[in-house]
Amino acid sequence: MGLWVALWVLLYLPRALQGQDPHTRAAPSSVLHSFEDSKFQGEWFVLGLAGNTHTVADRSLLSPFTATFTLNKNNRLEVAYAMFRGQRCITWSYELISQSQPGVFSVDHSGEPGADPEEIHVHDTDYASFALLLSRKQSGLQWVLRVSLLCRIWAIQTQLLDKFVCLVRAQGLSDDNIIFPDLTDWSVLPDNC
Repeated sequence: MGLWVALWVLLYLPRALQGQDPHTRAAPSSVLHSFEDSKFQGEWFVLGLAGNTHTVADRSLLSPFTATFTLNKNNRLEVAYAMFRGQRCITWSYELISQSQPGVFSVDHSGEPGADPEEIHVHDTDYASFALLLSRKQSGLQWVLRVSLLCRIWAIQTQLLDKFVCLVRAQGLSDDNIIFPDLTDWSVLPDNC
């Protein structure tokens, strides 16, 4: 019995001391102390995704896609996505509403009746080469968590991949929840997408 108690203390006590229930996942926290919307603007390439709804089988379904951030007339960030599915170009967009914490936004889904509330955290960025984003929303009774690796070019540097994987694991996800777009026989999105 003493071994089980020692194991419990090692695994659960540090979380309890932090005031956290050991059976709940920590809320995403940002490493940002400030966030500059204007520097975040521009085109980003989504080079890695992870989520509690993603599986190994999804890897073949993910096409390369872009996320373009712009400040709109309301001085809010708007994000527009573009992705190829076969010969079709699929696009979607939404507006981000700044919250009190730097780099934290709620998603304005006002154009989509019945859309689930969603919060996006820019966990880390250098604005020039990479960004790590966390997205959380509740869909019915399930929390949907996504981690995204965005880069300014179609290449992942080793240290960025390490940061991405560490953040994925810190959110309680496994390597099986990570998917990367298939870049085989693919160069760039055409101008009409």
